Amino acid sequence: MKINLNYTNLTKHYVNGDWVKPISSKKFEVLNPATEELVGHIILGNAEDVDRAVDFANKAFRDFSSTSKSERLSLLKKLREITEKRFDELAYAMTVEMGAPITMAKDAQADAALGHLDGFIHALEDLKEHEILKNGDEIVREPIGVCGLITPWNWPINQIALKVIPALATGCTCILKPSEHTPISAMIYAEIIHEAGYPSGVFNLVHGDGPEVGSGLSKHPDIQMMSFTGSTRAGREVTCDSAETVKRVTLELGGKSPNIVFSDSNLVTRITESVEECMFNTGQSCDAPTRMLIESNCYDEALKIAKNAAENISVGDPQTDGTHIGPLLTKFSMTGSKK
Repeated sequence: MKINLNYTNLTKHYVNGDWVKPISSKKFEVLNPATEELVGHIILGNAEDVDRAVDFANKAFRDFSSTSKSERLSLLKKLREITEKRFDELAYAMTVEMGAPITMAKDAQADAALGHLDGFIHALEDLKEHEILKNGDEIVREPIGVCGLITPWNWPINQIALKVIPALATGCTCILKPSEHTPISAMIYAEIIHEAGYPSGVFNLVHGDGPEVGSGLSKHPDIQMMSFTGSTRAGREVTCDSAETVKRVTLELGGKSPNIVFSDSNLVTRITESVEECMFNTGQSCDAPTRMLIESNCYDEALKIAKNAAENISVGDPQTDGTHIGPLLTKFSMTGSKK
């Protein structure tokens, strides 16, 4: 499968409802991990790029925070419509930028965008913004403010959807910093939000790295909440930076997920499924079951089953349909995996 993607906006940032030239001029190459070919480049933002986006998001919050639930639901349903229309582009973008096999990119990666939209639409429909308890106490649920959102490269659209959609659903404005390794799917998602009709400044996209743009968001006094998914090391930095202005912070960090297998279980089924789940997305998931704790009296048998299951997993061209896995993201990832 091959789709001709439009990279016109790749070198730009999306700020205040328009694709704008970044203030910074620092280039970052975007490579196809399967071929190591140059796809294009982005401009890594700086502190001025962050300030510009936050300023517009802060101004937009004044009006967007006052929108009704029905208005925000209408926008979310339009967002779903456009997402579905550009579904194949989202999937193919992740095949190009991170090497996700196209079948998996459709069935898991891009499909998450629609699944999360459905979930948040239903949640917003059921949300009571003003609730009076039996004892007379009142609960008022209102937008927090401007949100800084930092997403990883391994599940790009899944994580973007999990952060951007609830912000938009609740009347918050936001600045997204996607991973610099996977900017194409983020660019398309920004185009989808624009086409859905969100007001200028409500959603903003600034490309950049963690030390400059990530830290710039975390430390910014006009951002009220940070949501970060990535490494434990970077999560600590986001927490420390955010503490200076007492922001609300949500973190989803790395893991080393164990499976505990006892001898009375169906060893072939349990261990084969564990290996396949570990290798899914080429092992590049924070919740990949990368450890097995095996009862000692069945360890040797379990080892043989795991070896056989791993040998049956094939690596193939990400642009070809199938259940094979794709490449690791970078040579650095490969070196780390060998350790």
